[in-house]
Amino acid sequence: MQVKTKELVKSVDFNGEQYIFKTGKLAPRADSAIWAQVGETVVFTTVAVGKEDSTLDYFPLSIEYIEKFYAGGIISGSRFMKREMRPSDSAILKARQIDHSIRSLFPKSFKKEVAVIVTVMAYDGVHDPELLAVNSASAALMISSAPFMGPSASVRIGIKGTELILNTSEAIAKELDAEYMVSVRGDGILNIEGWGDQIEEEMMGRMMDFAVEKCQPMLKAQKELAAEINRTKIECPELPVNEDLLKFVKEGYTDKISEALYNKETREEIMHEVKEAVFVEKPEFTKMEIDAVSEYIARKIMREGVLKEGKRTSGRKLDEIRELEIEVGVLPRVHGSALFRRGKTQALSILTLGSTRLAQTLESYEGEEEKPFMHHYNAPGSSMGQAGRFSYYPGRREIGHGHIVENALRKIVPNTEEFPYTIRVVSEILSQQGSSSMAGTCGTSLALMDAGVPIKAQVGGIAMGLVTEDGNVENFKILVDAEDVEDFYGDMDFKVTGTNKGVTAIQLDNKLMGVPVSILKAGLTASRKARLEILEEMNSILNAPRESLSKYAPRVKVVKINPSKIGELIGPGGKNIKSIMEKANNEVEIDIKDDGTVNITSVSADKMQMVLDLINGSMFEPEVGKVYKGVVEKIAEYGAFVALTPSVTGLLHVSEMSDKFVKDPNEIVKVGQELEVKVVRVEGGKTSLSLKGIVKNNG
Repeated sequence: MQVKTKELVKSVDFNGEQYIFKTGKLAPRADSAIWAQVGETVVFTTVAVGKEDSTLDYFPLSIEYIEKFYAGGIISGSRFMKREMRPSDSAILKARQIDHSIRSLFPKSFKKEVAVIVTVMAYDGVHDPELLAVNSASAALMISSAPFMGPSASVRIGIKGTELILNTSEAIAKELDAEYMVSVRGDGILNIEGWGDQIEEEMMGRMMDFAVEKCQPMLKAQKELAAEINRTKIECPELPVNEDLLKFVKEGYTDKISEALYNKETREEIMHEVKEAVFVEKPEFTKMEIDAVSEYIARKIMREGVLKEGKRTSGRKLDEIRELEIEVGVLPRVHGSALFRRGKTQALSILTLGSTRLAQTLESYEGEEEKPFMHHYNAPGSSMGQAGRFSYYPGRREIGHGHIVENALRKIVPNTEEFPYTIRVVSEILSQQGSSSMAGTCGTSLALMDAGVPIKAQVGGIAMGLVTEDGNVENFKILVDAEDVEDFYGDMDFKVTGTNKGVTAIQLDNKLMGVPVSILKAGLTASRKARLEILEEMNSILNAPRESLSKYAPRVKVVKINPSKIGELIGPGGKNIKSIMEKANNEVEIDIKDDGTVNITSVSADKMQMVLDLINGSMFEPEVGKVYKGVVEKIAEYGAFVALTPSVTGLLHVSEMSDKFVKDPNEIVKVGQELEVKVVRVEGGKTSLSLKGIVKNNG
C-alpha cells in the first residue's frame, strides 16, 4: 500500500525570488534535512550530529559542498573518470563560504561532531546554487538538535557605478565593478567575500548596509520554520572550561601566562612549561583540559590588555604596521619574482608566463570555462616551525588563501585581449605569524610588475583584527596588521586588499555572533590608512611594470584570420597545424580562438616569425586589383605559374604577359624569377595574374 510521507513546506519571497524549503520527507535518519529550491535550482542539505563529545581541542564542524554533473544535465568530459571524486577548488571555496557563515554561531563549549553536507541536485542555469546552499545550511541547522544560535542569511551584492544590484547572476558578472557574498545574523555581518575594481570605502559601507537590510526576510522565514518544527536542542555548559581547574590555574599561573603572552620570542616555550607544570600538579585532568584552561586565561589577559590599556602582545600601537622588507627580481631564470616580509610573515611570489593555450579549463555542472590568471598559495608546516609529513596536496586553507589573492588582482590584471598570456603566480609562504595571505597579495602584485605585466596599479593587503568586551560589542578596539595570536584570541580576521584608489577584495572571518556594520566601516577606514603606507613602501621599490619582459619569458605575436578559415588552418585531425609546429621544431605554442584570433607564443623569435609567415601564407586571400610579389615556379606553353605564398599560386597566362603578342613565355619569365604581378580574377579557388601595366617594375 502506498503511503505519502508528511512534509512541511515553507515558502518565502526573498528579494523578488520565491525560495521553497521542504523537510520531513527525505533522509529520515539524518538529524535534519532540507530540500531547498529557487526556480529549477535545487540543493539538498543534511545535518548529522555526533553522540559523544569529541576529544579534539576545537569544535569539529565539517562542511561539504558537493557538485554533481547531473545537476546541469552534463556527463564529465573526462575519458577515464565519470564519477565525481575530489571536490574542485570552486566547491571547496563554496564550502568555506558556508563554514564562515555558521561556525561562530555555536557555543564555545560545544564539542560534538557536526557534519553539514550540501549537494547541488539541479541547476537551471539562472539561479545561484551557492546562495541557495548557504541559506539552506542555516535552515537545516535551525531545525536540527545542534545548539545553533542562528539563523544566518546570505545575499550576493553586485556594484556597478553607484548602483547596488541584488543577487546578481553569472550572466551579468562581467559587467560589474564588484561582487560580494555577504552573510548576516540580525544586524551584524558574519562573513564577506568577493572582488572589486578599486571600490571606495564609502561605497563598501553602503553595500554592507544594503546586505543587512535585504537579508531580513530570509532570517524571519528561518525563525518561523524553526518554530513550526520546535526541535529540542542539545544543552551544553555556558563555561567552555572546567571551573575548578580554571580557579587553580588562575591563582598559581596567571603571571607566568602573562609573561608568555607578551614575550613573542619564547611564548610557546613558556606556555608549554606552564601546561606541563599544571599536569604534574593536577594529573586528574587531561592535557586537553589543561590546554583549554591555559588558553582561556591567556585570551582574557590579551583582550583586557587591548581594551583597557591599548596594549598589544607585540608591543606595537593599535594602528602600527610591523616592519617591512621588500625585494624584487630575487630569483634568476623565472619570469618575475618578489619577496615580501612583514614582521615574521614572509612570502616569496614567483610568476610564470605561458601561452593562452595553457589557461586552466574548469569543468562543472555549469559547463566549461577558461581561467587565464591563477594564484596558488603554499604554506608547509615549516613556515610555522612545525615538523611532520610534507603534504603534496593543498588543504582547504591553502586553496582559500590562494583565492583571496586571485580576487585581489582579478580586476587589476589585464585580460588576454590586452596581454595574450596565461599568468600563474605561486606564493611560497616561507614563514607565517599572521596575515600570510596579505603578504602573498603584496608579493604577487610586485612579481607581476617585476615580470612586466601591465597591471592597472600596485595592490597591497592588510588584515584587521578586533577585540570586543565580552557581552558588550560596543566597547571595541581595532588592531591594524593583526598577528596570529591576535587572530586566535580576537574576534575577527578582516582582510582588505586594494590600490591607492580603492578596495579590490575583502574576506571577513569572525568569531562573534555577527560584527556590527559600524565596526566594519571603522575597520575599512583604518585599513585604507595602513594600505597606503604599505603601498608607499612597495612603490619605493618598484612603482610600475617593467618596460620589457624577462629574456626567459616567451613572446607572443597575434594574427587575425577569417573565422571561416579556422578549419582550413587546423586541417583534418589537426594535420596542418601540427605540420607548422613541426617545421618550428615544436618550439612554439599556437592557440586559435573562435573569433579568428591566433596567438603564437615562443621563446625563439626566429621560430615565432617562421610560424607567423607560414600561417599568414596559408591564410592568404589575394584581392583583385592588388599587386603582389611572387616567384615563378613553373612555365607551360600557355603561361607561367607564380607562387604568391607557399600555399597560393596563380596562373600568369601568355595573354597577360604583355600588351604585345607573346609566342613563348620563356622569352618573358624564367623559373625562380621574382616579379610583381597584379591579380585580375579570383574564381573557384583559382587566381589569374597579369603583368600588363607593371612590366617596367620587373625589368
